[in-house]
Amino acid sequence: MKRAFLLLPLCMMLAQLNAQPNYSSETLEKIREVENNITGSVVMNDTKPGTITERMAKYNVKGLSIAVIHDYKIAWAKGYGWADEAEKRKVTIETLFEPGSISKSLNAIGILKLAQDKKIDLYADINTYLTSWKFPYDSISKEKKITLAQLLSHNAGLSTYGFPGRTINGTIPTILEILDGKLPAVTPAVRSMFEPGLKYEYSGGGITISQLILTDVTRQKYETWMYENVLKPIGMVNSSFAQPPAKDKRHLCASGYYSDGSPVANKFRVYPFQAAAGLWTTPSDLCHYIIDMQLAYQGKQSKVLSNEMVKLHLTPYNNGPAAMGTFFDDRDGAKYFLHDASNDGFCGLYVASLDGGDGVVVFLNSGDATLLLEILNSVAKAYNWKNYYREPQHRKTDKIINLPDKVLKSYEGIYLYDQSWAGIQKKQEEYHFYSAGVYAKMYFTTPTSFFNEEFQAVKTFINDEKGIVGGYTRTVNDKQYPNAIKIANPDTLTLENGAFQEIGTYLFENRKYKEAVAYYKRALQLYPGDLNLLMNMAHSYLFSNDYKSAMAIYKAHLQDTISIGNSWENQLQNDLFYFKEHRYDVTRLEKVFTDLKIKKPNDY
Repeated sequence: MKRAFLLLPLCMMLAQLNAQPNYSSETLEKIREVENNITGSVVMNDTKPGTITERMAKYNVKGLSIAVIHDYKIAWAKGYGWADEAEKRKVTIETLFEPGSISKSLNAIGILKLAQDKKIDLYADINTYLTSWKFPYDSISKEKKITLAQLLSHNAGLSTYGFPGRTINGTIPTILEILDGKLPAVTPAVRSMFEPGLKYEYSGGGITISQLILTDVTRQKYETWMYENVLKPIGMVNSSFAQPPAKDKRHLCASGYYSDGSPVANKFRVYPFQAAAGLWTTPSDLCHYIIDMQLAYQGKQSKVLSNEMVKLHLTPYNNGPAAMGTFFDDRDGAKYFLHDASNDGFCGLYVASLDGGDGVVVFLNSGDATLLLEILNSVAKAYNWKNYYREPQHRKTDKIINLPDKVLKSYEGIYLYDQSWAGIQKKQEEYHFYSAGVYAKMYFTTPTSFFNEEFQAVKTFINDEKGIVGGYTRTVNDKQYPNAIKIANPDTLTLENGAFQEIGTYLFENRKYKEAVAYYKRALQLYPGDLNLLMNMAHSYLFSNDYKSAMAIYKAHLQDTISIGNSWENQLQNDLFYFKEHRYDVTRLEKVFTDLKIKKPNDY
């Protein structure tokens, strides 16, 4: 018996080794080419490109999985890093990821299959097929009816861009509660923002209505019908829309991590809005879908759809950026279909050619998606995708200089440019330039000029006669763009409330709580009814040790409703969980809960 136990692990190890793909020397060379040619938008002097693992370390990415398509076949697939760092569980090609909105592409295949089988009409009023709930038309829709074609292509004029994930131990809302914005849902009701068919407006809420139509029509669970009629026939046998994933599959699931490297509580979030964000899959599985669509677009038979339905899936609707389930990128006449994704602790993308049989799928268990585009560019170069690869800007400079903190501190602040903004702050003992969600290292070539790998513009700070920084110039390939202006005082600033919210959040995350308060105060002068701004200002007071001011706001609005289905108390509970998960000291906020006699979240 002892001998048998000794042999068992050896047999299992050999079986695992034998299961690894046996690639040709040509393919192995392509893998090395992709792995060793990862760069940002800018390359300094003769600096060699980085490797995938080096760039993973740079962006604090725990795990990565990739599959490459060439000539309508999966050329290779590979995993890197940790599926779960604490468990020391590595990413393999079998590791399941939660690629968020990529779910919408497969959901569209399901809806198109129903249309193909004459169960629904893509151009009929959605209420024709909704039986458990009806969409409440109002004057905003101007008596125009919403269709499934509009839902799938984000042309229905509906609200709710996306949904936050739910903790696995918490109360999960039903689809009807989500659509009506009723607790325990925390997003507003899905309703008309403008008349359907008018223009493109991304709406996860609209996709969720299509999920309800599928279950109302088929009278089956969404995950069951989608597996039997879409995933399994197309070859995605390891994938599932089950939320949460089945317990016997969780050892295969990657755990999510935020961009700062902190883990998502309880490994991952639950997404009851399965059509919008609920798929668990692997890059190789998703490649089966891509290849099936590519071949069908060339006139061959899809495993699920007719050629007519494939054309709808791969042709822009209403001359917009999206078709029924996909988006498009036209690279000087070379056409590619794609979708990207972002769930809590996960991100991913797929890009594939409409002609030529090339493509790639990349998933990360990270909140920072920067590496996705760098790998995409490397794959495009290695496989010579038509008109796709973008050569990084090669910047020649004699040397990079280090500046004292006193000088760098003078550059701190918020800067406005081109209807957007950027920030410079010290983060993790180093000053960074922040824009469009990206923290970029600053490389100084003079005491006033710097550049970043991630952005092509060279910036040069502008000082007045007293030496006070007033902004910076922006130059790309000798072309000068309008200067960025440093905000000296937010008291007279005029921005949209969303921009104020972004700036306030950025300052808060960098522990600049008093500065965040100043921006929130100005925002509330312009938008006095915005309770989200007010809540965040209270948080900023609290974390800046002004308990009295924070408590006054919390107490005064305790009975308020922030949005349909989201009370002030409910938002406080969500924020308490968020702060604890992101390693904030929540001692004072817990005291708020005690003093106001608010119940902590069930899964806290």
